[in-house]
Amino acid sequence: MVDFEKQFVRPGCAASEIDGARARYASVFRQVYGWMCAGLALSGVVAWYTASSGLWEKVLVGPGLMACIFVELALVIALTAAIGKLPYAVACLMFAGYAALNGLTLSVVLVAYDIALVEKAFFVSAGMFGGLALWGTVTKGDLSGIGSFCGMALWGLVIALVVNMFLRSSGLDYALSFVGIIVFTGLTMFDAQKVRRLAEAQGLDDEAVRKAGVIGALALYLDFINLFLHILRFMGRKR
Repeated sequence: MVDFEKQFVRPGCAASEIDGARARYASVFRQVYGWMCAGLALSGVVAWYTASSGLWEKVLVGPGLMACIFVELALVIALTAAIGKLPYAVACLMFAGYAALNGLTLSVVLVAYDIALVEKAFFVSAGMFGGLALWGTVTKGDLSGIGSFCGMALWGLVIALVVNMFLRSSGLDYALSFVGIIVFTGLTMFDAQKVRRLAEAQGLDDEAVRKAGVIGALALYLDFINLFLHILRFMGRKR
């Protein structure tokens, strides 16, 4: 539990201010993890429907997959850059749109891998993510160094993955999957700590808390999805 009086409430605060700080702290966590879970659920439903209905063959064949990926990137960049200026409702719609579109692209995972393996990788990822997020939230150590290192490593990982699209090396793919797990392990802890620090911040109005929930949910959503994908690739081969 967080000791509000010692950690982020100014000395001499009235009881009403302390209660307000507690409420904001709880509200940020509810917003972040609530939106994250909602986004994952939406992505899962869209992925399942797209794969089971055969819609993926019509939408994601040819340039369709790359077009979806570019739109996803544009949504993430726009939402991250403009969150302070966007109305809360628009930010929510952008996050939901991203989650739905990502579910569309993730449908190829359900086609490419055996469903039992996908389920196993999902539960392993969920267990890891929960433990990592908890550690990032409660640890007193500063994880900024880990976040910076993993952020730089992520760029190298992306470049290596693009190169391997042409090399098609199974050995390199296996190694990059392991590296990806390490990278997103660090980023999950780092982003969870950022959420805690955001919750501890003073001077946030209700609108800022709601927007913080959306952008924090996006960061942790991305961490979970990428952790899941790298674990899946590490655990088994495609059909």
